[in-house]
Amino acid sequence: MSFDGRMSYSDYLHLERVLDAQEPLSDAHDELLFIIQHQTSELWMKLAIHEIRSAIKAIRHDQLQPAFKMLSRIARIFEQLNTAWDVLRTMTPSEYTEFRDQLGQSSGFQSYQYRAIEFLAGNRNFALLGPHAHRPDITAKLEEILAEPGLYDEALLLLARNGFDIGEDARRTDWRVERTPNDEVLGGLEDRLCVAGETLDALRACGKAGRFRRLFPPLALQPRHDGRAHHRPEARNRRHVGRLLLRKMLEVELFPELWKLRTELLRIDTR
Repeated sequence: MSFDGRMSYSDYLHLERVLDAQEPLSDAHDELLFIIQHQTSELWMKLAIHEIRSAIKAIRHDQLQPAFKMLSRIARIFEQLNTAWDVLRTMTPSEYTEFRDQLGQSSGFQSYQYRAIEFLAGNRNFALLGPHAHRPDITAKLEEILAEPGLYDEALLLLARNGFDIGEDARRTDWRVERTPNDEVLGGLEDRLCVAGETLDALRACGKAGRFRRLFPPLALQPRHDGRAHHRPEARNRRHVGRLLLRKMLEVELFPELWKLRTELLRIDTR
């Protein structure tokens, strides 16, 4: 039972540093909840960034099985982040106003890790560098991400390496330029289905559009359906909204061709 001179649980996790990192600025009871909620969210985002970077590297080296596992883990992290807000929702608006003035102009919108996730996934909106301009060290890290291919870029290059015609996206070199939807990429994705023996006609015939998820890495980011019962309607609605927001981000901002095709396949599945 003695850990004198030996590594303990607390030593390994540096618990003193972690547990001393909460410094409320008011006497409001709920401020500690607010701080811990956001600090834990940042820790989950740190893990998501680690996994996205590793998945990009794996795809770059044609190591798809590890990449699928990493991306599936990221989807679970996103679900964890969404579910965690249920705890914060126990704080009422009036309770929040008891300490909100102490926060000044700070906002979750200023999270540079959230920005890193967006940039790594492919949302190259340079205006979002603005809130971090006062921190050259952070700006440099984000600029480093912008200079390299993002997740979807690497997935498209994977198609090109395997002989699929994706047009100009196969010849991109300036990753800071925000890409536009490309019908040739859509054709390449359809060809990918055919090569895998999952033709669109076959999918229409047997209603197995879900197989498409296993054929292209970014689809592993899709949140899974949680079959657990949530008896309160508002709890179900909150989780549904979280999934919709993630899907909308992936569809509109990051993977437009992929989601256009997938939407068609899901439409087949629901008939």
